[in-house]
Amino acid sequence: MNKIFPVLLLVFLAACKESSKDAKDLDNSPQMSVQESTDSMVDHSNCEKASGRAAILANKNGDLTPEPIRHDANSSIEESKMPDNDMVLIPAGTFEMGASDTQWALPREFPKHKVYVDAFYMDTHEVTNAQFRDFVEATGYVTIAERPVDWEELKKQVPPGTPKPPDEALQPGSMVFVQPEEVQNLFDFSQWWRWVNGANWKQPQGPGSTIEGKDNHPVVHIAYFDALEYAKWAGKRLPTEAEWEWAARGGIEDAIYPWGMEYVETGDPKCNYWTGTFPTKNNEEDGYYYSAPVKSFEPNGYGLYDMAGNVWEICADWFDESYYQSFDPEQIAKNPKGPSESNYSRNRYDPRRVVRGGSFLCNDNYCSSYRVSARMPTSQDTGMLHTGFRCVKDYVSN
Repeated sequence: MNKIFPVLLLVFLAACKESSKDAKDLDNSPQMSVQESTDSMVDHSNCEKASGRAAILANKNGDLTPEPIRHDANSSIEESKMPDNDMVLIPAGTFEMGASDTQWALPREFPKHKVYVDAFYMDTHEVTNAQFRDFVEATGYVTIAERPVDWEELKKQVPPGTPKPPDEALQPGSMVFVQPEEVQNLFDFSQWWRWVNGANWKQPQGPGSTIEGKDNHPVVHIAYFDALEYAKWAGKRLPTEAEWEWAARGGIEDAIYPWGMEYVETGDPKCNYWTGTFPTKNNEEDGYYYSAPVKSFEPNGYGLYDMAGNVWEICADWFDESYYQSFDPEQIAKNPKGPSESNYSRNRYDPRRVVRGGSFLCNDNYCSSYRVSARMPTSQDTGMLHTGFRCVKDYVSN
């Protein structure tokens, strides 16, 4: 047995113990019955980004060797081309933030509440590999995934008394999706997620992989702190959760998706998501297995691309699963910037930020997070194969 496994198993079991509390800790919104809340949790809470680095290192078999790299036939022959770095003005407005549906929504998306957002500029697409390379070349920045794991910081994110993993488990790396042949359930993420030493934005699937020919794909393996540094360098910032949802709706009132109400699988492909049976079969009906080049699908009403699917997008806000309950239903919240701290019952040690929009791994049977109201937590110092970001900038009227 790999000598790393016993220690990492303890970390994983601790994370699972935290996750088992979720059924008791999730609140039942007044807009959802107890049964609706339970059904929603069972069917669609499985896409939880519960795997901060502490849990990531506790992969199922303790093996840090990556699987053979799967090459995406569509993207391997693409020409490198830097897309225009443009932004669009998102108008000011008031909307009802939160879910309109109960079929896929989680309790954390309720209750709906009125929010006003000032006008702002937003990147039309996710930050690309080419754009991030410009930042790295200009600043010499090293992403978190490229740095050794600091045990002094990591141990704050796990239950007290968790033993230190061996040094080889604390080498630079990140979280990589590995398609399994079969799964026992959809709650044990270690069946398809693996910590891979050497995985980072330049080698998204680990050593031997490359982003050559993918300049116009969204950069991935980006943690919150990495995105923050890029945004500062670019003279921008990360969007608030409210700004992101307002922009994603594209001016359509009560929309479920960025394009409106039409079901995601109806008609032509509308976004890059997992078409098939997650996580064992992807038929690639949308044209892609991993990420798609930005602007591959139609934009929403504000001219924004990939507000659904492709990669998760990091927001500025702390994640609080009960945050929406703090709003006064009789008042309009103006430019809310999120809670003052993280609150996540599945892991009380590792503070989380909000991510929005879903990714190429989203599927109705798994999370359905390509909906505009879907919100998920992510560990702020963990990069993953399906996580990136886009930026915004304040609008100042003349």
